[in-house]
Amino acid sequence: MLTSEPTQQFLGGAGAAVDRDPEETAEWIESFDSLVAERGTERAQFMVKNILQRAGAQSVGVPMVHTTDYINSIPADQEPEYPGDEEVERRYRAYMRWNAAIMVHRAQRPGIGVGGHISTYAGAATLYEVGFNHFFRGKDHPGGGDQVFFQGHASPGMYARAFMEGRLAEEDLDGFRQEKSKEGHALSSYPHPRMMPEFWEFPTVSMGIGPMNAIYQAQSNRYLHNRGIKDTSDQHVWAFLGDGEMDEPESRGLLQLAANENLDNLTFVVNCNLQRLDGPVRGNGKVMQELEAFFRGAGWNVIKVIWGREWDSLLSKDTEGNLVKLMNETPDGDYQTFKAENGAFVRDHFFGRTPETKELVADLTDEQIWNLKRGGHDYHKVYAAYKAATEFKGKPTVILAKTVKGYGLGAHFEGRNATHQMKKMTLGDLKDFRDLLRIPISDEQLEANPYEPPYYHPGQDSPEIRYLLARRAELGGSVPERRKEHRAVALPSEKAYAIAKRGSGKQQAATTMSFVRLLKDIMRDADFGQRIVPIVPDESRTFGMDAFFPTAKIYNPKGQNYLSVDRDLVLAYKESPAGQLIHPGINEAGAVAAFTAAGTAYATHGEPLVPVYVFYSMFGFQRTGDAFWAAADQMTRGFIIGATAGRTTLTGEGLQHADGHSPLLAATNPAVVTYDPAYGYEIGHIVRAGLERMYGGEHADPNVMYYLTVYNEPIVQPAEPEDLDVDALLKGMYRLASDAASGLAADAPRTQLLASGVAVPWALEAQRILADDWGVAADVWSVTSWSELRREGLAAEEQAFLHPELEAPTPFVTRQLADTSGPVVAVTDYNKSVPDQIRQFVPGDYAVLGADGFGFSDTRAAARRFFKIDAHSVVVRALQMLARRGEVDADAPRQAFERYRLLDVTAGTTGNAGGES
Repeated sequence: MLTSEPTQQFLGGAGAAVDRDPEETAEWIESFDSLVAERGTERAQFMVKNILQRAGAQSVGVPMVHTTDYINSIPADQEPEYPGDEEVERRYRAYMRWNAAIMVHRAQRPGIGVGGHISTYAGAATLYEVGFNHFFRGKDHPGGGDQVFFQGHASPGMYARAFMEGRLAEEDLDGFRQEKSKEGHALSSYPHPRMMPEFWEFPTVSMGIGPMNAIYQAQSNRYLHNRGIKDTSDQHVWAFLGDGEMDEPESRGLLQLAANENLDNLTFVVNCNLQRLDGPVRGNGKVMQELEAFFRGAGWNVIKVIWGREWDSLLSKDTEGNLVKLMNETPDGDYQTFKAENGAFVRDHFFGRTPETKELVADLTDEQIWNLKRGGHDYHKVYAAYKAATEFKGKPTVILAKTVKGYGLGAHFEGRNATHQMKKMTLGDLKDFRDLLRIPISDEQLEANPYEPPYYHPGQDSPEIRYLLARRAELGGSVPERRKEHRAVALPSEKAYAIAKRGSGKQQAATTMSFVRLLKDIMRDADFGQRIVPIVPDESRTFGMDAFFPTAKIYNPKGQNYLSVDRDLVLAYKESPAGQLIHPGINEAGAVAAFTAAGTAYATHGEPLVPVYVFYSMFGFQRTGDAFWAAADQMTRGFIIGATAGRTTLTGEGLQHADGHSPLLAATNPAVVTYDPAYGYEIGHIVRAGLERMYGGEHADPNVMYYLTVYNEPIVQPAEPEDLDVDALLKGMYRLASDAASGLAADAPRTQLLASGVAVPWALEAQRILADDWGVAADVWSVTSWSELRREGLAAEEQAFLHPELEAPTPFVTRQLADTSGPVVAVTDYNKSVPDQIRQFVPGDYAVLGADGFGFSDTRAAARRFFKIDAHSVVVRALQMLARRGEVDADAPRQAFERYRLLDVTAGTTGNAGGES
């Protein structure tokens, strides 16, 4: 039985205060009612706001109201006139709703069955169509066009509109979710720019990432404008979200940024159908009220669109507030049930809860009660909300629009718990849906093949299509649309890389410092430097990037309106509306969102930006891997810098900071190119190659993100060798130090030592010990990228597999080691799995050393000895392999093990102290 008891109080009333003078209270209320009747709601709102301000000035405490009554925010008398042809828009909106549902239904035909979602767009069609017809501006609009983040599950509706516009054909619709078998006529399941690079702009179906990316897209628009790169003052960001999606911490966790920066170029539209995938969002509560309080508290402008115009007359007759009270008290679970029943049920179980509300609908038929629409299905109400949102200044706006999931699809779909999972319709459903939408398709056409009911298009010359296309032409063209053409840029000159090649002389410098110095030189480049966007989440001083503060400055649209405590210092903290450095605070999710917005500006705005996101240890891929995956989908370009990297190099911070596996996580992302450089000159070549790949105009796949791991352990940075094999360095490995330097005889035992990043000096130390103590010659190889070596090797295997008629290519690793002798030992400051990636391509014996397990706090030397990755551990492992081959004395490994006290963590000597952590 449905309860009539309120589960929560939502109105901002007087509470339990005792009225000591009811007569005076009645006079005040009568006066207010007269004001509304004679001057309208807008004047009444103005007066109430002024009285509240006066109350504050007089120290009369009035609690802030976080929620308003469960009615529309915009009173009926303040609604603007609807500017469109309602009848024409209604007709082709019906056609699109039909085609969207039929596309998903046909995708379930025998032998296909690829899934899809019918109900989301069915309930949200009005929300989108009001935008398409009157608000969403395309890229040919004089203002530059809007950015629209579409709700992922509503993608069939966007395809249905594109079909009406002539951008897609029936064959394309029949390729829904069949991206390889229908290649050339295929549609991705959701908004996936990488799969449809001329159609979708923003991937949104990974829940929570759409909201935060939309916020940072709005910020990025202002950043471009304030820095003088592009005028974005007439561009707006729209994000369409689900009420269930708003449970994601990412959906709500970054709202304060939009409010703090007054991003009134941003509108969220939350489709409040009150349902998650399995059931109600808040069965016992009211999610719209909850969201209103949350957004209002975060500093947003909130507009609720709850009831359609059919409710206006009932609310005007509700002079005692009984209907509003009932609306306030009814929980969402009941509202969902009402829309799954009928008019008689609603009369008895909703209006019938009080005599007064029952009397309000006494003269309405059950059918009229059933046709009392929710606000999200009324284009008048939605238009009023959108217009108010785009005209509101000073705050971002959220529109909470109440809808019915599966609206119009019939009793089997509307408001049902299972509607999200329902993919196809019965013949009866099809006929009912056709009748509701008045689609001119006969019973015979539907009965001929219920698995493949026909699409409907009225013809390109029909009044509906001419009107639809005219509206889009006036608004600047089709939406969504992605364009990859961008302004040509001149890449940094040779001068920008000169210092990286020279090394550090006698001074010590960590590779983090080497990278920061290189970045500073690139930012000084007259033509290219302004396009660098450094992004650092509150660790600039750790990375030595506080040197950027006084020159590049920190981006803040409001500038610096306070007296800085460090104003007299050379490296004072300086904020500016034209600042170049984005400082998201302790906020890695926001940093990746900013990275994505900047890294796709080449397509979104035609203005290349190169984001450089520098993060602390493993607060990158471990923490925000899903966001990097979405960035890859959006074809983001830029540099990701894992600073203070390594499991044993970041000594004091302990388990959760000690990164031993980020390169493995990064390797799972096909768009990430991972490098683990040892020296500054290696970094210089990698960064230069990355910029050329992204914006040099010659690479087949420029849509990549370069991930560099850099360290905080200071070492003497060597100058670039004269005979450096740059091509090998970029491919993943080059011979850094030959065994010829050892002076050993030609027939001395030999081994190959492979190392990356901070481990390269350990391998060089092991090379010396092997020669001095054991007469073993060793080559040392700097492996700049284990993952790129693996990818190249796998590609070679794939070539051989798919083209047996051709000579099989030899992997690069195999070619590099082909003319060497002896076993191969690999060492890194990461899990053994990192160097183990290339095992199948290494000729001969191969052993890997790594820091498996959890990290801990200790000295670098002790930690490396504990994990057996220090120089002496490399020596012992090489001797073991040589002894097994009979190339050194069989007892040599035991002697070395005891001599170097390999089980004693206090005996370790590899590495040095120093470096920020």
